[in-house]
Amino acid sequence: MDLQDQLKNLFPDHVQTESAESDSETPKIWMQDDPIICKYEKRKGKPITILEGYTGANKDFKALAKEIKTTLSVGGSFKDDKIIIQGDYRDKIMDMLQEKGFNVKRVGG
Repeated sequence: MDLQDQLKNLFPDHVQTESAESDSETPKIWMQDDPIICKYEKRKGKPITILEGYTGANKDFKALAKEIKTTLSVGGSFKDDKIIIQGDYRDKIMDMLQEKGFNVKRVGG
């Protein structure tokens, strides 16, 4: 007897809904009118790409950071309302954000 069967025995009147699974597939990210600034810097001789200027919730920006890092298979972090990606991926990140519907402005170089 697995866990699902035990739960059915404990709560026979409960009807399981599938709405929780469909919500987790595509998180909704708040879109903004102002452009997201995408700039390039070198820190300690290493190239990095910085995204800043998002005015939505931090959890949406963190979800966006995670999606960018997994798509590009790179490291990075989220600090001080900025996404910091290791390497110069401005073109790929800008294309990705524009496909999602964001306005992106390239700064520096």
